[in-house]
Amino acid sequence: MNLNVNDINIAYDGMGSGPAIILIHGFPLNRQMWQPQLQPLADAGYRVIAPDLRGFGASDAPAGGYSMDVFADDIIALMDSLKIDKAVVSGMSMGGYVLLNLMERYPDRVRAACFIATRANADDEAGRARRSAMAAEAERLGANPVIKIFAELLFATETAERNPALIALVTSWMRSASPQGLAGGLLAMRDRKDYVEDLKSFPFPSLVLAGAEDRAAPLEVANVLIEGLVGCKSRIIDKAGHMLNMEQPAIFNKTLIDFLKSLPE
Repeated sequence: MNLNVNDINIAYDGMGSGPAIILIHGFPLNRQMWQPQLQPLADAGYRVIAPDLRGFGASDAPAGGYSMDVFADDIIALMDSLKIDKAVVSGMSMGGYVLLNLMERYPDRVRAACFIATRANADDEAGRARRSAMAAEAERLGANPVIKIFAELLFATETAERNPALIALVTSWMRSASPQGLAGGLLAMRDRKDYVEDLKSFPFPSLVLAGAEDRAAPLEVANVLIEGLVGCKSRIIDKAGHMLNMEQPAIFNKTLIDFLKSLPE
């Protein structure tokens, strides 16, 4: 499905009815990463919305204008179009940065927050320089430089050995990303705000899910979220890396659904 949001077309999957949960994908991925979650969440009694952020998947990829503010504004405009007043928002990796922006700028639209394989801190200067260089390469050469770096970071060792089909599938998603979207996402991540000191002020029920073998968002950054968010629930999933929702979907889905069912009406 597609909707015109903030003058661009945003593609999304929608399923089920009941309280809304929005699933925001990571970089350099798209909404297809949530396929293992859509039906189980709908069957559990939830209205699931999984959009492609601008620049990714089947959404439009404008030449510029990417930032966490813009990504968050698009989510709110999508919620408005779908007549969703408030939602549980789950963000994976870059999607977690969008979630933090939503929690700060649109607190009345967030019912609860689920952080997946993500972090609260901003890039240091070296990290910012790497993002800038990679964005220039993506604009010039397309997805290949990004794939080379991210394919090595996304999966646990056992996944790489036992599920090459999953790795091939995710790699195909990365390869299909537009150069403009890749560059825009990298620059938005480079310029994102540091939220470490703000975590304790967020009043939302929250869940942190992390892969025990995540090399892109290792456990020490997950612990910053777990320790900083007041009353946070958490689970570290064994034999999972950055793509924990696809590597261990049964455990992931049960943990997320248990959290959703624990929320006040």
